[in-house]
Amino acid sequence: QVQLVESGGGLVQAGGSLGLSCAVSTYTFSDYPMGWFRQAPGKEREFVAAISWNGQTTYYADSVKGRFTISRDNAKNMVYLMMKSLKPEDTAVYYCAAELRRFRSLVLTANKNEYDYWGQGTQVTVSS
Repeated sequence: QVQLVESGGGLVQAGGSLGLSCAVSTYTFSDYPMGWFRQAPGKEREFVAAISWNGQTTYYADSVKGRFTISRDNAKNMVYLMMKSLKPEDTAVYYCAAELRRFRSLVLTANKNEYDYWGQGTQVTVSS
């Protein structure tokens, strides 16, 4: 059973920064891509960023490109999302997700239906 636990959410002013962490409890973590998604009230869950198994390839939604950075530490079974220049429209519950279909692949997907395990989410609120 794969467990993902996010942390680091909170309240921040527009223009500020916040870092999210995701702890993953599986020995196979280092061989597969990981992603971050978010869901605002009344909206569908949307893709934010993804990273390949070895960290060499990253993929971002246009809305966060240049402001957010995804990274991972395979030795610690951790995935991170560093968010800068935050905007009120970034307010959402942020979810970490594990995709266990593409073993050591550099192919990344924004399709939430291709992710197999999800964390419980962490709230990020950006005030104007």
